Amino acid sequence: MLCLKKMANPMKSITYELKPLKSSGLVEASFSGGAITSDGAPQWLYDRVYCARGDMENRIKEQQLDLFADRTSCHAWWPNQYRLLLSTLAYVLLEAIRRVALAGGELANAYVGTIRLKLLKIGAVVLRNTRRIRLPLSNSCSHQELFHTAAARLQPG
Repeated sequence: MLCLKKMANPMKSITYELKPLKSSGLVEASFSGGAITSDGAPQWLYDRVYCARGDMENRIKEQQLDLFADRTSCHAWWPNQYRLLLSTLAYVLLEAIRRVALAGGELANAYVGTIRLKLLKIGAVVLRNTRRIRLPLSNSCSHQELFHTAAARLQPG
């Protein structure tokens, strides 16, 4: 059995298998597509490349849907670019909050829209004096403890 391997691109290897037929001198060819290698690389390709690409596409969709990155309705280029920049900065900020303040908690792997809904879109009264700014939350806020934990983890020092 003769086995040839042709790499079309790193995501897909194509294997051609050539078998001599018994009665005639002809060769039968069969084709199988997919990631077929001898060194165990298919699982690595799937985990590192294919899943990472899907995760990247999910993050782009998350930014477009939850942070309104796709709302470029102005006819001029600069306002649309500025709106996209603000959306990107908001995503980076929420990603840092997820990584630092929400690590190990119930929102550690939550979507940006869920973090925005549970931590940022809550009612509070802003009380300001010369030394500090206080945000007393409503007694009916169901995620008050999570908010306080995240705020405490974001404190410097």
